[in-house]
Amino acid sequence: MNNMNKVPVFSIFRILTFVCLLLPLKAKGQKQKQSPNIILFYVDDLGWMDLACQGSQFYETPAIDQLATEGIRFTQGYTSHPRCVPARYGLLTGRYPARAHVPGKGGLVPEDVTIAEALKQGGYTTFFTGKWHLIFKHGKANMPENQGFDINVAGGKAGSPPTYFYPYRKGEKTAAGAKGMKKNELHGLDEGGQEGEYLTDRLTNESVAFMENHVASQPDKPFFLFLSHYGVHTPFEAKEELVKKYRQKLKTMEYDLPEYEKTITGDTKLRQDLPVYAAMIESIDQSMAEITKTLNDLDIADNTIIIFTADNGGLSTRGNNRKLATSNYPLRYGKGWLYEGGIREAYIVKWPGVTPAGTTSEAIINGTDIYPTVLAMAGLEQRPKDHLDGTNVLSAIKGEAFERQQPLFWHSPLARPGSTGDENSSAVRLGDYKLIEWYDKGEVELFNLKKDIGEQHNLATKMPDKTRELLKMLHDCKKEINAEKIDPSKGKWKKKGH
Repeated sequence: MNNMNKVPVFSIFRILTFVCLLLPLKAKGQKQKQSPNIILFYVDDLGWMDLACQGSQFYETPAIDQLATEGIRFTQGYTSHPRCVPARYGLLTGRYPARAHVPGKGGLVPEDVTIAEALKQGGYTTFFTGKWHLIFKHGKANMPENQGFDINVAGGKAGSPPTYFYPYRKGEKTAAGAKGMKKNELHGLDEGGQEGEYLTDRLTNESVAFMENHVASQPDKPFFLFLSHYGVHTPFEAKEELVKKYRQKLKTMEYDLPEYEKTITGDTKLRQDLPVYAAMIESIDQSMAEITKTLNDLDIADNTIIIFTADNGGLSTRGNNRKLATSNYPLRYGKGWLYEGGIREAYIVKWPGVTPAGTTSEAIINGTDIYPTVLAMAGLEQRPKDHLDGTNVLSAIKGEAFERQQPLFWHSPLARPGSTGDENSSAVRLGDYKLIEWYDKGEVELFNLKKDIGEQHNLATKMPDKTRELLKMLHDCKKEINAEKIDPSKGKWKKKGH
């Protein structure tokens, strides 16, 4: 692993690998002929500009850049919500989070048929490791292993690790209503680690061990691997040798913009200049390098799809004095907001022999689209009653002409003005135009994203017909899915159709 701490992982997967190698099975290197393996490489809080291939001058991401060189990179990809839990709900279910009143009093329920359940029913072995963060009133009923994953390592209620260094136990607190589960508990990582082990490396090693065991024991069966990194979410912790590297690099950087700019409620960061965050990103990149190396070592790279994306925009805005991670500039603002900085994401897809290598696409895609698209990749039937809001974008992934017919919709009713600085809002995008409604304030903004990616020019008064068209579309969508918002006068949840 490039610059990665190699640590022994004495997990069940290593043991199974040893046992399986003693059996008269097919050679490890035999190429698979079945449906393609699928790896979903998911990063937490990664900003749209946090990759070198996206334009960063400070962060170094050679392995992810190589993935883009070998696959297709989308410049207009989105998440279904600017925060962790709703975004993950949208990805796993193919539904807008507001349908389940997420964020709020709803959540993933056992009745939801996830992408993992669909693939498992279609003959895939399914593996999850990392951040799950979807455990609520259902307790362990909606843990990964109960929502379609054959194996779950480290996935539970935790939204962030207590620390990125083994034994990952610092500062745990008991979570009320979690049926004995601790808020920051990282399941399955207690054994096999050693002091100094870094969490991003450990999740990578667990993924590698799974692939090795799978190829040894089930060479004719495809797998779905969901590597859901806790990085680069807070706390800001990284391997010291990488932090030192970026401290030195920072001394060579020159910036044209000030470090901060005032927002509606606080500050937004305009510079990428935090060495520890840069080091965390490089560890993510090293993870990608190790995953791709393993695919080559196992001789399954040609039959494996890699999908790379993130859950929400980078942490670049605040309504208090919290430390900020990154800058999403030229996008406006970041995590928590329905401006582009909160919802536009890096999307890279590599499917050997299918994706046109080294290309970019302006196709508009969303996190809810991953579910139906993966089914199409796997040669499985679509399940429109399950992935209700997702669109199969396989044609775009192939580099073919694609134009989204239906609008994209977002609803953010649990703002955190004292944290990330955002305010309650809803938004819709159709074609080049995007409308944001700040419904508590009775204000509307309209932007032409093709001409104004930074959302600096509000066209609402200049284009009243387009504003009315999109506002009606937004209200109709909220009514159809029974979206909810907070009644600010009472501080309680209240059903609203607009």
